Amino acid sequence: MWKLWLESYGGRIAGIAAGFLFGIVYLIFGFWDMLFFALLIGIGYWIGKHKDERRGPLFPLDRLTEWVTDRWPWSR
Repeated sequence: MWKLWLESYGGRIAGIAAGFLFGIVYLIFGFWDMLFFALLIGIGYWIGKHKDERRGPLFPLDRLTEWVTDRWPWSR
């Protein structure tokens, strides 16, 4: 029964749990600390998703150096 519930409503249950956790953090630490905490979680999710999808490096160094040399030719 629980397995069926988790398969059907897993995202909603996780959302409620996350909302409850953020509510507790807000009550204990305050709004701006909670907002920064949520930002860190979002960045962690983005990096994890990027890694799971095997997209390559987060900041491709060759594209960055190409952009810098195109933008500022004196930096070669």
